[in-house]
Amino acid sequence: MKTTFQIIRDYRGPALFSFGFRPFFLLASVWAALAAPFWILPLFGVANDMAAVFTRDWHVHEMLFGYTCAVIVGYMIIAGANWTGNYPVAGRPVMALVALWIAGRAAMLAYLVLGAFAALIDAAFLILFALALWREQLAAKNWRSLAPCVIISLLAIANVGFHMRTLSPDLGAASERTTVGLITFLIALMGGRLVPSFTRNWMAQRKISTEPASYGRFDMGVLTLTGAGLASWVLQPASLPSGILLAAAGIGLLVRLLRWRGWIAARDGMVLILHLAYFWCALGLAMLGASILSPAQVPETAAIHALTAGAIGVMTLAVMTRTSRSHTGRERRADGVTLLIYALANAAALTRVIAPFVMPAYMELLALSAVCWSLAFGLFAVAYGPMLARSWHRRA
Repeated sequence: MKTTFQIIRDYRGPALFSFGFRPFFLLASVWAALAAPFWILPLFGVANDMAAVFTRDWHVHEMLFGYTCAVIVGYMIIAGANWTGNYPVAGRPVMALVALWIAGRAAMLAYLVLGAFAALIDAAFLILFALALWREQLAAKNWRSLAPCVIISLLAIANVGFHMRTLSPDLGAASERTTVGLITFLIALMGGRLVPSFTRNWMAQRKISTEPASYGRFDMGVLTLTGAGLASWVLQPASLPSGILLAAAGIGLLVRLLRWRGWIAARDGMVLILHLAYFWCALGLAMLGASILSPAQVPETAAIHALTAGAIGVMTLAVMTRTSRSHTGRERRADGVTLLIYALANAAALTRVIAPFVMPAYMELLALSAVCWSLAFGLFAVAYGPMLARSWHRRA
């Protein structure tokens, strides 16, 4: 297997396409920064002529399948080398994937004109990536790491189902829940590896003897509970068992997070943000369960945005900043700009979750959340764009 240095040394094309994470992290951040105002401005009477394009469905689709799936694909292109033993792809295959993703975003903007053809263009991105991932995984015969392949395949199917909402509203709603559930479970699963691992490394470097709890039966039980709760919610979103399972899963993830002793590493922003992102995941699941058990007290939209703006938004930024720095030869340290990005992302999530509880100020908080969200991702694009677009940085 080639090392990262060898891949960069042998590659002769633009640095932006030397690794899959580079273009996808950059383009995804730009799109996230633009998509929020695109959707919210018509709500305030601005750009009313675009209200038919920037609907609630467009907003949901582009946040889940446009932004989030781009980050997931970018990360999996490099993480896949650890599962399959093959070095990450570079050059033309990355360019082709990026072109498909861009075509999907353009198709969604022209949905009213293109109709079903737009759906086909958009769906091709995840379908082709899932096929490529399965091909590499089967060739490597690594049967212990099939979860990412399964999740990407289910996301591809969910995207097709989302596009069929005009024919079957129930199918569209189920696909939406499926997507949120899959990404949430991916955070619970992969975050459960990344958060304690990076926390343990930080403690080891400083010779701190107190370590995060190791993975064991408790963790396996909580993940099983999380998967069961999310599956139940997808199939029966308003049922009592779904509410109980989700609430229990949220509490379980919170206990799991506390066992990792993140407060000890709170001085390191890049470690702390991982713990905060996992906290949003635990909080979102608990709130989602509470919204089913007590809908009058806990609005469902608040719970959904704790998972989306909170867990997904914060975790993806945590992964993008850390991966961008480490895989371009830079120190894994959160500078002032990065800390500001983290603060804005958490502020965006917090105000969006609080908004449904404060209805007199709902629209104002919604606008504030959108501003913080766009600033966080726009700042990432400005600060991290140059390092993603340039060649390998050699540390002094």
